[in-house]
Amino acid sequence: MSQMCIGWDVGGAHLKAVLLNADGSVTAATQVYCPLWRGLRELEFAIDNVLLEFTADRHVVTMTGELADIFSNRREGVLGIAATLTRKLSGEVQYYAGKDGFVGIDAVEAYWSAIASMNWYASVQYVAQHVYQAVFVDIGSTTTDIALIEQAMPCCKGFTDALRMQHDELVYTGVVRTPLMALAQKILFSNHTSNVAAEHFATTADVYTLTGELAIAENAAETADGAEKTMQASARRIARMVGHDVDDAPLASWIELARSFKNAQLDQIRQALLKQLKKLPDNAALQLVGAGAGSFLVAELASQLGLEYAAATEFIDADDVEVKHMAAVCFPAYAVAYLGITRSGAAE
Repeated sequence: MSQMCIGWDVGGAHLKAVLLNADGSVTAATQVYCPLWRGLRELEFAIDNVLLEFTADRHVVTMTGELADIFSNRREGVLGIAATLTRKLSGEVQYYAGKDGFVGIDAVEAYWSAIASMNWYASVQYVAQHVYQAVFVDIGSTTTDIALIEQAMPCCKGFTDALRMQHDELVYTGVVRTPLMALAQKILFSNHTSNVAAEHFATTADVYTLTGELAIAENAAETADGAEKTMQASARRIARMVGHDVDDAPLASWIELARSFKNAQLDQIRQALLKQLKKLPDNAALQLVGAGAGSFLVAELASQLGLEYAAATEFIDADDVEVKHMAAVCFPAYAVAYLGITRSGAAE
């Protein structure tokens, strides 16, 4: 058995990697900005960046990056990403195919549809080993995954993005890259309801920069205008969403507007979450398990709904607090590595 294993989660905007010991404990975790829509060279650069610090002779990969628009379809994306990783990584490389377990590069083409966008299922499989009944919610930079766990088993309606979106198990809203125009058409600002500009002026990273809830380490994506990520710059961008210049009001007003957009996003996620909760008996003992850069929103939703909350960090073995936190931000990478080590997710 290899002494070290890297779990890789290849997204369309970020590459996440978690380095595990053979016993499943985390040595290191990182997230690298990887705008895959610009080409596979971005993925190569991001892999090189990780390998400057991480060394292992075993690799387990999951992905969502096949959705990037450089690919004509998801099959092409899975094959292109897998070919890139197999070429760049030394040692054993396996790809996570959900309920079908792990496959090598020779089987990727046969299992491409099971590999595509299955990172969320690795997370749910892992969490289900630790909880009997829960709703797992991973709020990332771009999307929110919601999955019900019953009797220590994943209980999901959809296993494709299309079906998961239909069943509110995948919600395209996140805490970094989501354009604010996607959260609401009208917003409360300065005691008045204002229309929201249908322009890519600002993103949710600006919202959570202004509320102070997004760490700079988790805000790797470019801003809407390509400018800096300071409070003042975020205020300038968010002001444009309601037709203002930043000098039209004090900073406190733009922070209040950010809170209005936060409430709109919370409402989006809450509605999807309530749909999952309706599947359970009224007296069901339940907790929310939160992961991702936006786990702070999961904790807030649990409080609003009167539910017990458990952070994904509770299920991660790491001595260093910061490493444990980053592994929770990169939770699918951690989960797939752990499943790969224990082979508990494999159909072999």
